[in-house]
Amino acid sequence: MARQLRELLEDSRPVKQSIVTLDMEGVLTPEIWIAVAEKTRIPELRYTTRDEPDYDKLMRGRLEILDRHGLRLSDIQEVIGSLKPLAGGKEFLDELRSFTQVIILSDTFEQFANPLLRQLNWPTLLCHRLVVENDRIVDYKLRIPEQKQRAVAALRLLNYHVIAAGDSFNDTAMLMEANVGFLFHAPQNVKDQFRQFTAVDDYRSLLTLIRSAASALELAAETCD
Repeated sequence: MARQLRELLEDSRPVKQSIVTLDMEGVLTPEIWIAVAEKTRIPELRYTTRDEPDYDKLMRGRLEILDRHGLRLSDIQEVIGSLKPLAGGKEFLDELRSFTQVIILSDTFEQFANPLLRQLNWPTLLCHRLVVENDRIVDYKLRIPEQKQRAVAALRLLNYHVIAAGDSFNDTAMLMEANVGFLFHAPQNVKDQFRQFTAVDDYRSLLTLIRSAASALELAAETCD
């Protein structure tokens, strides 16, 4: 009877699963604002979270530039509609989703994302929302401040091992909150400031790192049990 009770309790213990969180732009897709800058020939729009750690300062600057040049949401959506995922990005995501759950955590906006999500076979995306009046972008609303870091923290509370990958300053809180974090396609200034994260530049290497991290986390959990 004691043995049966022990086996029942062992079977009922929570099991940690791994989940992967990824940034979107720069990891799976081109940077939307850089594409808009190239199309409109407005160099100031090339600044991204790779250059400016303060997201509100970055977005306020973008809104001012859009207003000054008379650019509207439909103009930006037209550019986005011409973009494709980064070479190998969809294949990487397909293979990753074949062995683990994946959530995209991005500081993009609902009004921007759909054309790219469609090409990626509709992965789950958590992002923000623009305030639009008569096709003019007048403001932006964060779904929640520090949403990437807080989403990872919530997943860990749900008993997940979280493996995260991103490329920019606004991804680093997510990487630090995760059990394991990687930089992917990151510029040198981000790599230099966050040397604690292994940095790679090709999808095959990132897949290998994620598989290895998941196995190591699972083994560590079994050892602790």
